[in-house]
Amino acid sequence: MTQQTEAMANAFVPGKVALPPETERLIARRERLLGPAYRLMYDEPLHFVRGEGAWLIDAAGRRYLDAYNNVTSLGHCHPAVVAAIAQQAATLATNTRYLQEGILDLAERLLATLPPALDRMMLTCTGSEANDLALRIAKAATGGSGVIVTETAYHGITDAVAQFSPSLGTAVDLGMQVELVPAPGDPGAEGEAGFGAAVQAAVARLRRRGIRPAMLIVDTMFTSDGVRPGPAGFLAPAAAAIRQAGGLFVADEVQPGFARTGEGFWGFQRHGVVPDIVTMGKPMGNGHPVAGLAIGAALVEEFGRNARYFNTFGGNSVSCAAALAVLQVIADEGLQDNALRMGARLMAGLAGLSGRRALLSPPRGAGLMIGAEIRRDGHPDRAATAAIVNGLRREGVLISSCGKNHNVLKIRPPLIVGPAEVDHFVETLDRVLEGLQ
Repeated sequence: MTQQTEAMANAFVPGKVALPPETERLIARRERLLGPAYRLMYDEPLHFVRGEGAWLIDAAGRRYLDAYNNVTSLGHCHPAVVAAIAQQAATLATNTRYLQEGILDLAERLLATLPPALDRMMLTCTGSEANDLALRIAKAATGGSGVIVTETAYHGITDAVAQFSPSLGTAVDLGMQVELVPAPGDPGAEGEAGFGAAVQAAVARLRRRGIRPAMLIVDTMFTSDGVRPGPAGFLAPAAAAIRQAGGLFVADEVQPGFARTGEGFWGFQRHGVVPDIVTMGKPMGNGHPVAGLAIGAALVEEFGRNARYFNTFGGNSVSCAAALAVLQVIADEGLQDNALRMGARLMAGLAGLSGRRALLSPPRGAGLMIGAEIRRDGHPDRAATAAIVNGLRREGVLISSCGKNHNVLKIRPPLIVGPAEVDHFVETLDRVLEGLQ
């Protein structure tokens, strides 16, 4: 589920809660200047003025633990990234049509984290643009147009990509070339081989309509589908199915990438499969807009022979400096290992809670990307989920929800989170759940 869709699921509803006059004033000003398409999170919207590590600070000075975090994954205002951006902005900010070493240094560092078959980089500003570019390349390489995604997938907001982002809701039409498959573990995609079988069936449906498959694209932790980490290995049969049909396998690592799962630098590495294209974004610049894709030489050379690619801000020197700093911090501070250790601590805490709080199902996840279903009498409880998200906000902890039934708590602390913050999260959730039993 996207940030936009999450905001709608847990959205502020005007008039539902009495708000302070200053908050009402800001909301009215926002609506007057920005229009109705923007959404606010929570029953009581928040006005932040500062960020610091794992915490956000509001205008009154109150601190909130940011476990919603999937962008500034090194923590808010990480000094190494701030310094890199400031230094480069004070030196040179230019584009990729001039020679510059920063983009080459970044490409070398990023490609070193990926399988050798992925040996070329292309940079954009956002994950949406990266997925849009992946679609263009897949269509050119395969001669097809069909796209296979999961039922609650989110891959971006450009016109082309929104057509295969069903989590945007029924007001955004799916493309005629799009086929949906159940998320791993859902009926029709159970077990290690089930997701691959679902992709095979989707290929058959596309062909029945005279559509040649171009790509299967998945968020490799199936974040918007409710966080689906296992069983590890289920992606390999799906990748084989799309390739047998002449299409490409695209791993959307915008949310799972950059050490988030702890088990690997990229989410797909948990499944022993090598994608044809890997897209990335969000945490890549720790808040600075930078994204891109990795691809094999043969695919990109074929595409480049017939089409030029240029992005005014994609790969600019300041963005490259930010992304290089992110990679350095992850290495220097051992953040992939920290994600693994703190994720295990958080999972254990949540598992303990689920044994005492009937609403909370046992958690699932990898590293610091965790989902936990909220169920009442065995059924998804969307209302209770929203109450928990808003209850945590009132207690000074920020998360969101996801999944087809909007009943999965989506928990993503920053990679720098420590034991005290993990324990604070679990204790706060316990209090909120106690009030809802």
